Amino acid sequence: MIAPPRLHHRPGVIYDQMVEMSIYGVSFDLVGKQPIVLLKTAEGNRYLPIWIGHSEAAAILTKLQGTQVPRPLTHDLLVNILGELDAEVVRVTVTELRENTFHAAITIAQNGTEVEIDSRSSDAIAVAVRAHAPIFAADEVIEESAIEMEGDEVNEEEIVDEFKRFLDKVSAEDFLAAEVEDVEEAEVEDDED
Repeated sequence: MIAPPRLHHRPGVIYDQMVEMSIYGVSFDLVGKQPIVLLKTAEGNRYLPIWIGHSEAAAILTKLQGTQVPRPLTHDLLVNILGELDAEVVRVTVTELRENTFHAAITIAQNGTEVEIDSRSSDAIAVAVRAHAPIFAADEVIEESAIEMEGDEVNEEEIVDEFKRFLDKVSAEDFLAAEVEDVEEAEVEDDED
């Protein structure tokens, strides 16, 4: 297990300890027509749902499903550029929830120096998947926003199997199609105004 880092996200601001997370899966909020990435604490049964954009969901799913794309996507390009510069993504961290938006940082190491870059949480997670970097969340974020599953009712194998069945049925194109639909609806609303 990786030792949780302390995060110095902004000058003068030191965040509490971090909790290691893993991607439990990507799903779709049918009510809000919005994709969700679900992070799970490495130890325990706490889950952090993060609503994300359709293109970021497609980017995360593409990599999780091992789908080959003919040309690099934006997140692939970023990781490729870092590799060419002999830099690596050390970790990504969901740092805070502010005004109903999760904020994150991507920690990059080059020549023994670490730099933290402010990021949207969805982009940070998409980069982490490609760079095989660990994902962390600030304790404060977990305390404020995580959902805890308790007791014998939690059957992780069953949950994982159900989610795998969902992943077998869904593709990155499903999220992209939903994004196009949202844009078309917004254009119709603009025309009506």
